Amino acid sequence: MRQGGAPPTGKWIGSPQGGVKAPDAILLPDPATRFARTAMRLDALSAGHPMAGYLHFMAELSRAQHAAVTTLMAMAAQVAKQEPVVDGPPLAAELHHRDPIWRNGLVTLLDTFDRGKLPAQSVAVMDDLRRRDAKDIEALADAFLNGGINQSEVGAALYVTAALQVYFTALAASLNPSSLHLLPERGLCPCCGSTPVSGFISASGTTPGTRYLYCSLCSTAWNYVRAMCINCGGSRTVSLRGIEGSSGLAQAETCDECHTYAKMLYQAKDMAADPYADDLATLGLDMMVAEAGWARHAPNPLLLVG
Repeated sequence: MRQGGAPPTGKWIGSPQGGVKAPDAILLPDPATRFARTAMRLDALSAGHPMAGYLHFMAELSRAQHAAVTTLMAMAAQVAKQEPVVDGPPLAAELHHRDPIWRNGLVTLLDTFDRGKLPAQSVAVMDDLRRRDAKDIEALADAFLNGGINQSEVGAALYVTAALQVYFTALAASLNPSSLHLLPERGLCPCCGSTPVSGFISASGTTPGTRYLYCSLCSTAWNYVRAMCINCGGSRTVSLRGIEGSSGLAQAETCDECHTYAKMLYQAKDMAADPYADDLATLGLDMMVAEAGWARHAPNPLLLVG
């Protein structure tokens, strides 16, 4: 099923006259709305936020991603058809041979920014990136996907990472849902094998209360049972922690077995919540939980390189 699409007819669990419908295991992204929705939410969250400037910048980046993915969608469908059949995730970084079209998306992303609204340092980074040849750009992309970004390259890597999100999101949307399945490592994306950026507990649709994890790279969402650590699979010491006096929208699910936590977003607290925007806007929760001794199970890639 596609994210935001109409739920398909499915089998019922229990009595055929009624009961609880099984949630969709995998939700493929909708490139037409994914980045535009995140940009809109970031704009809304920035009002009165102590990190307003940062959220405004990330909203501009999301809008540039939307422009880029619009140019890639038709070409991405052809690339996805060429993917070999593999036992693991079809878009796994270590197996997938990137098509040069992803760099077209990077160019569109850079061209879309309003340079007049950017600080001089950001403009200099973007100009340097434009001057680089394809070999250097591909090396930077490889470094990000393999977790080896040099500290001196984090500025350029931010835009490369954003372009890779665009490319992999367009590819994931072009996959055949019937060919996909959850991985044995349930905490990893079934499309590309990446870690999730956040968990999202739905409050709408045919299966409210279902938890989905949202991929940090290709924007695919997949079902994951609640009250179970997404890092180690343990459940004995899992608990929720939040900032006192907050709305309860964002909470940290901590695990004392592996000493990690994952961000969980509760749609019932705000129906406009977005798994990507709200993760960036709730860094105070990350700081609080980190100070208490838990490590985030996996970073948001735009924070890692930005």
